[in-house]
Amino acid sequence: MSTHDCDTCVFHAELERMGVSTDRFDRVVALAGNPNTGKSTLFNSLTGLKQHTGNWPGKTVSRAEGGFEFNKVRYKIVDLPGTYSLLSASHDEQVARDFLLFGRPDVTIVVTDATSLERNLNLVLQVLEITDRVVVAVNLMDEARRKGITVDLRSLARDLGVPAVGIVARTGEGVRDLLAQVDALSSGEAVTAPLRIRGTGEFQRAVDELVPLIEAAAPGVPNARWIAIRLLDGDAEVETALASGRLAQLTAEQQQAAQGFSRKIALDGAQ
Repeated sequence: MSTHDCDTCVFHAELERMGVSTDRFDRVVALAGNPNTGKSTLFNSLTGLKQHTGNWPGKTVSRAEGGFEFNKVRYKIVDLPGTYSLLSASHDEQVARDFLLFGRPDVTIVVTDATSLERNLNLVLQVLEITDRVVVAVNLMDEARRKGITVDLRSLARDLGVPAVGIVARTGEGVRDLLAQVDALSSGEAVTAPLRIRGTGEFQRAVDELVPLIEAAAPGVPNARWIAIRLLDGDAEVETALASGRLAQLTAEQQQAAQGFSRKIALDGAQ
């Protein structure tokens, strides 16, 4: 029996459209991060032999996914391509962005490097613009200690508005604490207040003006604020997707998939 609520449940249909099967799993976790932060090490540590690889539908970008169990909850974890941003300048970035925006995983773990944390925060802040349900995994804490670097995890969590957990993925240090935060967020027990850059008053007014226009052009689009920010930043791909109707089409497909999934749940429940 699934343990996530129905509002999250319906989006699993969109995950399946993206080629990610949620059969036999209760919740979905996305794993994001810059290259060389130990993201794959954490993925392998969590999934062991319960993983497989392939390509994203219609892409040459490889995808790894697997499963693990924590507190009697079955998790599907999807290892997103390692990227430095979500600005969709490459296929890897586009895959990661679309999965977070349209797939709506129950939780996203962003893996960072404790020895070069500042460089990793660009991606963290971009993920926080898309989703509230984020846990920051500060990996390589052993390397940081060896180099005399101290990471104030409490202050980091306070400033970002989401949990920040120190780990050493290679040895498993801190991983159980990380999963406890994932469990709390995915179950709704914990609520975050992610940091989102508001910019100048003029910038915020521009965002506020764009949001209703985007929602009118693509009814039901997830996170119109993020799309407005991308437009103001001159993201040509987002602008083209909106102008061509592709964004509205993606949103409609997502809603149709969700409705179909809801009908399936109703039919299964009636049997």
